[in-house]
Amino acid sequence: MISFDFEYYTPTTVEEAVRIFQQADSNGKEPLYYSGGTEIISMARLNQLRTGAVIDIKGIPACNVLQIQQEQLVIGAAITLTALSEANLFPLLGETVRDAADHTNRNKITVGGNLCGKFIYREALLPFLLADSQLVLAGTKGIRHVPVHEILNGEPRLEKGELLVQILSDRRYLDLPFVTVKKTKMEKIDYPIVRISGLKTKEGIRVAFSGVSAVPIRSLIIEEVLNDSAIPLEERIESAIRLWPVPILNDILSSKGYRTFVLRNTLFDTMSALERRRV
Repeated sequence: MISFDFEYYTPTTVEEAVRIFQQADSNGKEPLYYSGGTEIISMARLNQLRTGAVIDIKGIPACNVLQIQQEQLVIGAAITLTALSEANLFPLLGETVRDAADHTNRNKITVGGNLCGKFIYREALLPFLLADSQLVLAGTKGIRHVPVHEILNGEPRLEKGELLVQILSDRRYLDLPFVTVKKTKMEKIDYPIVRISGLKTKEGIRVAFSGVSAVPIRSLIIEEVLNDSAIPLEERIESAIRLWPVPILNDILSSKGYRTFVLRNTLFDTMSALERRRV
């Protein structure tokens, strides 16, 4: 049960949603955008979150698009993980989100909520980082298109009141060879100790990570090291781990040492599998 009252809004346009946010914010309501609501509800029940206004974006048509348009895959922020998995328009994304949560929660969790939420794992983000996707964002200055890595690679850097409307991915990335592997402490459906998603392009192998650190990341420096085929794979992986750009987690799920061990082995399996694949 949520222990506080809040105003609930159901805008039907992006512009209306942004306007409501600004009005509620100016009135000290600390508003939140809402689509699936799993994170907001969970944190509110634990008294880890309070808000005076919730803005439900599920009634906005632009946030419910899921189709190929002009050689781009367009995914609205209100699309659920179940819908992404079942549509399978981007197989790497579909497989990645399939074990991000159990079926009941996948029916509620939306791609926008997963990408912009406070939970550190944000597993659905990894395929978009690999595909150099674009974000369609709405704020007080209107609509802007921004590369995903500028806003969500690492700590989210959305402007206050900015709404994620859609994610756009170039069609040429959708059917490339891929690997996605999730390692958990106990159950298959759990928070990841290590999650790796990899994509093989003509330019080389791309890899993105969740669960290893307190933020999901894709690092061009790591990829450059891993793609240096003149060096044995084991040495490339050791170099990549030494160059890790953010601290490796040491938490209740796993010690830093064990997480590094799992990362090393999983990265070896991922790279080995992708190096055998043809683009």
